[in-house]
Amino acid sequence: MARILIIEDEAAIRRVLVKILSEESDSYEVVEAEDGLAGVELVKKEDFDLILCDIKMPKMDGVEVLEAVKKIKPEIPIVMISGHGDLDTAVNTMRLGAFDYISKPPDLNRLLNTVRIALDRKELVVENTRLKKKVSKNYEMIGESKAILQIKDMIEKVAPTEARVLITGPNGTGKELVAHWLHQKSERSNGAMIEVNCAAIPSELIESELFGHVKGAFTSANKDRAGKFEAANGGTIFLDEVGDMSLSAQAKVLRALQENKVQRVGSDRDIKVDVRVIAATNKNLKKEIEEGNFREDLYHRLAVILIKVPGLNERREDIPLLVDYFTKKITEEHGTSEKKFSAKALKLLQEYDWTGNIRELRNVVERLIILGGSEVSEEDVKLFATK
Repeated sequence: MARILIIEDEAAIRRVLVKILSEESDSYEVVEAEDGLAGVELVKKEDFDLILCDIKMPKMDGVEVLEAVKKIKPEIPIVMISGHGDLDTAVNTMRLGAFDYISKPPDLNRLLNTVRIALDRKELVVENTRLKKKVSKNYEMIGESKAILQIKDMIEKVAPTEARVLITGPNGTGKELVAHWLHQKSERSNGAMIEVNCAAIPSELIESELFGHVKGAFTSANKDRAGKFEAANGGTIFLDEVGDMSLSAQAKVLRALQENKVQRVGSDRDIKVDVRVIAATNKNLKKEIEEGNFREDLYHRLAVILIKVPGLNERREDIPLLVDYFTKKITEEHGTSEKKFSAKALKLLQEYDWTGNIRELRNVVERLIILGGSEVSEEDVKLFATK
């Protein structure tokens, strides 16, 4: 059940808001606070999914409440309630972190739509924060080759900036690792990193996935849904395999980058977003532009910084380090004792043609751990690592 806190000194306005929200859904639990100070005290003691806060109030005004709550529980979206004379202040609160504002008297549709969007956003942020904590340790970049050291150096320089980055390289080289490092070393590391595999989403659904949709926008749209750009607000969105995105979706992504706004499918309402975009592709986008499959203006928007991730054949000296890393992870996952690879086995692995890159190497290491001897030998590699 979503818990909504209303901080409003006018009892009549509180009653209207409670009535609207209660009639909209029995899954909303509404709590009232008669002034800003009482509201902040409730936030300290209890958990809320959304706050509706008046601007002009005794004891503590809405701007002070906003600043206090952002220090206590920054993940709670706050919607400001503004009288006619408070409109400029309401707009300014957006710069301070308010989710949105609604005017008095509240318009029914505007209020409910804002509440739904804010609750969707809160749910996505919490889930992605949980996932980030769970998976961040899995995104180590292993290697001491010149190519990898150059990438690490570039990440250190680029990550703290807001520059957009386009990561190129063959499949299986670890482009997503570079994206995660860029995010985790950035000023946005406390925000969400939202990943979108553009190649895995059907072309007819990609726009809904990226920008969300409103109820009734298409046959299966039975409720409003926030898109990935909204979920990444304040953080990073990673557009993996961006070269597979439809031209229609490319046009909307370009608009989002130019104007920092998105529109849900089926809606004409702009939603402001503050997102850093990192993209990756295994395609030659300049060739795709020549063939009419990719927008040149979008390419130049995305490719402010270019990072090329080399194939494994270009960094063979890293293979022993990668084998050691994968061996530790795989034996831990399987609950078995760690195995060693003989020097000859490692040398033979370094001589292979790794068309599937690091992803293929991991699979081969897992196969050798399962099928090889107590020490993985050159013979084991010849038997079980064949193509």
